[in-house]
Amino acid sequence: MTRYAFLCLVLLVACGRTDRKAVSPGTVSTVASPPKTQVEFARGFSISYFGDYKEVKIPNHAAGKTDTLDYLLLPAGTAVPPGHAHAQVIRIPVQSMIVMGSPHIAQADFAGVADRVTGVGNADYVYCPVVRDGLRTGRVRQVGIESSLNTELVISLHPGVVMTMTNPDATFEYATLTSAGIPVLPNADWLETTPLGKAEWVKLMAALTDREDLVNTKFDSVTTAYQRLAAIGSAAAVKPSVIIGLPFKGTWYTPAGGSYVAQLLHDAGATYHWSDTKGSGSLALGFETVAPEALKADFWLDVSDVSSRKDILSQDARYGAFPSFRSAAVYSYIRRVNDRGSSDYWESGAVNPQWVLADLIRILHPGALPADSLIYYKQIQ
Repeated sequence: MTRYAFLCLVLLVACGRTDRKAVSPGTVSTVASPPKTQVEFARGFSISYFGDYKEVKIPNHAAGKTDTLDYLLLPAGTAVPPGHAHAQVIRIPVQSMIVMGSPHIAQADFAGVADRVTGVGNADYVYCPVVRDGLRTGRVRQVGIESSLNTELVISLHPGVVMTMTNPDATFEYATLTSAGIPVLPNADWLETTPLGKAEWVKLMAALTDREDLVNTKFDSVTTAYQRLAAIGSAAAVKPSVIIGLPFKGTWYTPAGGSYVAQLLHDAGATYHWSDTKGSGSLALGFETVAPEALKADFWLDVSDVSSRKDILSQDARYGAFPSFRSAAVYSYIRRVNDRGSSDYWESGAVNPQWVLADLIRILHPGALPADSLIYYKQIQ
């Protein structure tokens, strides 16, 4: 099953721009400062800068809530400014963190702080060599996720922050950790509506670790490369039709029209039948709904971790009737997979959408780009 979800986060970004004022030692300035980074594409978080601290806000719509989560990023020894009694305090720069999602590992690696990851939710999904080495030596621990989270282990590791993936179906709450003084911060990059918006969550990691300058420079390069490629893909005269994914337990999850995946397909110059549907997560469809489009589609993408068309056919003989199947126009993100079966597509691909886009353009429009090899995708023979 592909990793899409069903929760929307929308936030208008605001960064303070007034001049900084000097403060006495031991006090905290509440005067807005020029931003060290600006959030341009993401809509799920904001960062504001003040004289001695940073403020991060993330809207919380889980379990019917409509409030906003408030985080203060404070250097060690600084006081909590007035008016933030309910904010979670994160001491920066964060020196150790526990992360639950593969993209969070990629964000740490992008910011040059992968060695600060001391815990992961599930080791089976880790590709990053630095974190994998930590798992082998015991420096990084597997802590579990949601209801299987080992709270005692997490508390014993004393992380500066626990970064989670918001999940509308999750019943487990992190109250035990916050009661123990461990800040819990949801990272919902996958709910963004554009690939650059999803990738820009790396700026949150930068704020946590004081790596804004490095990340700003690298992200500017990502943005330039992505937009250049998107101009090529979206201008293609012929736009092949595509279907996405494989059914999981009888349900075919395919990207909703407002998702970052649908935008990625548009930027790659693809025709996607459900591009006008609402929502930023997935559509849960039946085979009978998808099949008519599959019988017309030129390409079949993201068929999970299958290694051959024979594997696909073994799941359902009806797939053999799809034109994309018959012509071997089937591709998935299995080129960069480690010995544990973890795909780097879900890690570095999350913060380097320009590489994913380049792969798709090479697949859909042969000759549009130099004939370099694919990075994440592989043709399923």
